[in-house]
Amino acid sequence: MSLAAAVAVEPPAFGPVEMVAVESPPAALEPPEPSRGVHGDVEAGEGGGGGGGGAEASERRASRFRRICVYCGSAKGRKASYQDAAVELGKELVERGIDLVYGGGSIGLMGLVSHAVHDGGRHVIGIIPKSLMPREVTGDPVGEVRAVSGMHERKAEMARYADAFIALPGGYGTLEELLEVITWAQLGIHKKPVGLLNVDGFYDPLLSFIDLAVSEGFITEEARQIIISAPTVKELVMKLEDYVPEYNIGLVWEDQSQKPGNNLVPELETAITSS
Repeated sequence: MSLAAAVAVEPPAFGPVEMVAVESPPAALEPPEPSRGVHGDVEAGEGGGGGGGGAEASERRASRFRRICVYCGSAKGRKASYQDAAVELGKELVERGIDLVYGGGSIGLMGLVSHAVHDGGRHVIGIIPKSLMPREVTGDPVGEVRAVSGMHERKAEMARYADAFIALPGGYGTLEELLEVITWAQLGIHKKPVGLLNVDGFYDPLLSFIDLAVSEGFITEEARQIIISAPTVKELVMKLEDYVPEYNIGLVWEDQSQKPGNNLVPELETAITSS
C-alpha cells in the first residue's frame, strides 16, 4: 500500500490540520469488518484533550467510547433547536472525552458539531468524497480531513473508525447513512449502538414508519431494538453508554480476520494509504 497524496493545510488554533487524499481501486467497497462491542478504555492523553485532573478529568474520560460517528445535515435547518442540539452534542462529546467522526463538511449542522468538538480540544476526523469538497468545505477545514474517492468508501471509513453512531436532523444523505448502519447491525456486521437525537420530534415520522413495518411483519421486534432514540443529548448518550446488543442473526461473514474483543476501533494511522 502507498500514500496517494498529502496536502498541508494552515493549522487552526487547536493544532495542525491534516488533509489526506486517498486513491482507491474501482472495485466495490466491502462493509466494515464484523465487530462485537466497544472499546472499554480511553487513554488519559488521547485526542489532544485539555488538562485537568482529579474527579473532573476522571468523569470526562469515563465513557466506553473513544469515537462517535455523527450523521447530520449540511444545512442548518429552519429551527434554532436543531442548531442548538448540534452544538450541545459536540460539547457533550468533549465533556466525555470522546472524539468525533463525521462527514467532513464545514457547513450546516456538520460544521456546528465539528467546531464544537474541535474547539473543545478533542480530535475531529472528517471523511468526505473529493467531489463534495468544493460544495461542503468552506474556509479552513475542521480538524483532520480525509478525502476519499466516493460515497461508499466514505460510509465504510466512518463506520470503521466509530464506536457508536448518532443521527442529528438531516435530509436524504443522513437517512441513507443511518439506515445503512442499522441494516449492517441487523445483518450482524457490527454490534455498535445506533442513536437518533429526536430534536423536537423530528424523527417521530420515521419511528412511526418503523413501528408500522414491525406491525406489518417486515421488521422483527428484536431488530426494532437496534434503534435507540431520545429527545435530548444527555439522555441519548446515556442510553448509548448503557446499550447491550441483544440482536443476533447468526450470520458468519467471510472476513473474520478480526477476532472478537473489546478493542474495535483501529488506532489512527499517521496517514491513510490506498487499499
